[in-house]
Amino acid sequence: MNDVLVRAEGLDVNEVPDGYVIYQTAADRVHYLNKTAAIVFELCDGRGAEDIIARVSQMFEVEGTADGDIEACIQSLLKEGLVLSRSK
Repeated sequence: MNDVLVRAEGLDVNEVPDGYVIYQTAADRVHYLNKTAAIVFELCDGRGAEDIIARVSQMFEVEGTADGDIEACIQSLLKEGLVLSRSK
């Protein structure tokens, strides 16, 4: 997989004590990201999904045990249009 993940444009990202509140201008939608999802969102800066999964797993010291949950978070961000997949 050569795709990298990047944050979508046109997002108004606001940090709150327990994560992010993101206003998606084009869709006129508001999204709430908990702390873990906010970390995943921040790591979508041109990295591949495998790198993001490895980094989040290492941060939370859950290497290998939470890969499916982190992947599901990435897929949710993609589905909602907060993150985009681009070819390298």
